[in-house]
Amino acid sequence: MSTTSSHRDYENSTKGAWALGGAAFAGVMLATLGAFQALQGIAAIADDEVYVRGIKYAYQFDLTTWGWIHLILGVVAIATGIGILAQQTWANAVGIAIAFLSALSSFAFMPYYPFWSITILAFDIFVIWALCSILAND
Repeated sequence: MSTTSSHRDYENSTKGAWALGGAAFAGVMLATLGAFQALQGIAAIADDEVYVRGIKYAYQFDLTTWGWIHLILGVVAIATGIGILAQQTWANAVGIAIAFLSALSSFAFMPYYPFWSITILAFDIFVIWALCSILAND
């Protein structure tokens, strides 16, 4: 049995379909989350008054600093999401790391914009789950 034949059999199997569907989901979601992160970062950089300043807390940075953090994470997440969709081998592991950093930054940003941060955090968890499922099935 040739390698091409076994690869084609995997792609035609139910497990292969789930893996490819999971990869597409993870790639699209990571790119979408990256776009949201970038927009959130641009809003914080452009106008510090966009977000309400709540109580002081341990992870407090200037909003411009948070803006740059979100913008950089967003751009890297978009590139990684595109890499996942292009089936690049490096993209799955980098995607898990970026989704983790995005979740961590959303958790720390929660006092500024709680509902949005929780939403982004939930989607980051879905992306991590999808990418871990793909890695476990390889």
